[in-house]
Amino acid sequence: MRGGENSKTTQLLRAWAGGDQDALEQLTPRVYDELRRIAGHFMQNERPGRTIQTTALVHEAYLKLIDVTNVDWQHRAHFFAVSAQIMRHILLDRARRRVAVKRGGQMPRVNLDELPNIGSGRARELIALDDSLNALAKVDPRKARVIELRFFGGLSVEETAEVLKVSSETVLRDWRLARSWLLGELGSGPTPEKR
Repeated sequence: MRGGENSKTTQLLRAWAGGDQDALEQLTPRVYDELRRIAGHFMQNERPGRTIQTTALVHEAYLKLIDVTNVDWQHRAHFFAVSAQIMRHILLDRARRRVAVKRGGQMPRVNLDELPNIGSGRARELIALDDSLNALAKVDPRKARVIELRFFGGLSVEETAEVLKVSSETVLRDWRLARSWLLGELGSGPTPEKR
């Protein structure tokens, strides 16, 4: 979206947060494609028929977003960051249910470079990553948020910097440090540096 489009989206988000239901109706078509892109990022390797489909994930997340109240939407990147977090939790809940059904076994090693392909066979890896990310959040919340926004939300370095109100250089530094920390926690071997 161009600057004017971003501004209009932000205005609609703020009007919606203020209770304007007409703003929500105007906002929906503006954000739908981006929500599908985020959902598609999560669903890249899902096998058909095995779990939730991209459209269903978008709709389930959208229903949860409509119920979000008392949010001071700062800008569109903030909205998409919250959307990505909701989608992450939907998929984690489903992954935990699948693993609970299967019961047992140790958590597998996870390669952080490969994890964007979160397929239904990767439920345990997703849960292991989430557990490690939650542990990182206790040590350094901003670094955990950088991973969440970039990895799960698919936000660019610049969008992540905007959401967190830090510089792009800080985001890149946090990304590298958090990634190294997570790789150590997950027991993965060294992997190529990712920007």
